Amino acid sequence: MTLSVAQIDRETDELVGEWLTLTEVARRLDLSIGRAKQLLKDHKLIGVRRGGGEPQVPAAFLAGDDVAKGLPGTITVLLDAGYDEAEALRWLFTPDDTLPGSPVDAIRAGRHTEVKRRAQTLAF
Repeated sequence: MTLSVAQIDRETDELVGEWLTLTEVARRLDLSIGRAKQLLKDHKLIGVRRGGGEPQVPAAFLAGDDVAKGLPGTITVLLDAGYDEAEALRWLFTPDDTLPGSPVDAIRAGRHTEVKRRAQTLAF
């Protein structure tokens, strides 16, 4: 299986804001770089290449020394709904007045069940 790394547009890049290199992700999660790459392969995280170099992951995907609770399941639901990784990133970071904030903000606030429920409706 190859490492899955999305290509994103400038608008999505700006929506995300803060990025971490895969090396920084590995350090924060106390993992080997190989295990951090596996998180991308397994779609527990989404990574992109920005300006060359190693893949980068949105900083908001991490909560302390772990992946934000509910994020991997939400990513899986979005990919199963037919979104590609770039579209999933855009959806996760696009502000939604009904949440309020973005879906990733709601996940970080502990409302991952609501976000996942909304993501499930996207396939229908």
